[in-house]
Amino acid sequence: MRAVSPEVGLAGMLALQEAELAARQAKLAASRVAVTRLVADRAKHTSAHGERILGMNAIHSRLEELGRTATTEVLSSQPGVQEPEDLNASRPADADALGRNITIRTLYQDAVRKQPHVAVYAHWLLGLGGEVRTAPTIPQRMVVVDRARALVPIDPADHRKGALYVTEPGILTALLDFFEQAWSTAVPLGAVVPEDPRSGLTPAERELLRLLGSGLTDEAAGQRLGISSRTVGRQMSSIMERLGAGSRFEAGIKAAQKGWL
Repeated sequence: MRAVSPEVGLAGMLALQEAELAARQAKLAASRVAVTRLVADRAKHTSAHGERILGMNAIHSRLEELGRTATTEVLSSQPGVQEPEDLNASRPADADALGRNITIRTLYQDAVRKQPHVAVYAHWLLGLGGEVRTAPTIPQRMVVVDRARALVPIDPADHRKGALYVTEPGILTALLDFFEQAWSTAVPLGAVVPEDPRSGLTPAERELLRLLGSGLTDEAAGQRLGISSRTVGRQMSSIMERLGAGSRFEAGIKAAQKGWL
């Protein structure tokens, strides 16, 4: 038998972990497309298993009702910018549910770690016994209660247009699979978001490179990551500097050559 140096062994382990993560991210992206299409179809053809809810007041009322009637768990995915009024409206129902020993698991994007009002709310939720994790990109906005009822936006691009209340088992199964995939790779709030030991990239920076490399504009990539176009430009400038690249095109080539993508 031939001894393997620690460096070689570690490099192999990291390569395997990165391949597994890339596979999970690809599966998550495919699931996102499938779930979005499924929900959009049901929004057009509501049945006994679906109900359209229009207006933020009506949506908040339904969310409060779902929280009050939950018996085991509430799963929530909240991508993008979180408005203070929406978070404040959620507090009574969240406090009541946690007081009844209901499990609450909430997913946010990494960008919220730099949004003070979201951080305050998330730490408040943690203090009451809830679980909060973040990831560069997460599923579409959703709330799933007791794995039997869900609320999802009619239009994923603008959740204020209305919501679809769903009890159809097929859609619920897809939403739950989608949520659990994202949860398994997300980082608990309070933990440090890990950097790639070889590249020094955070998961969000790696995802930004992937999104821009796939042809998305700064604005579109920023929307997926929950950050502004200006922040996209700032992060890309930092990545280009680390790569010693004079353009984004050159940065993409060098990142691929280094195995960052």
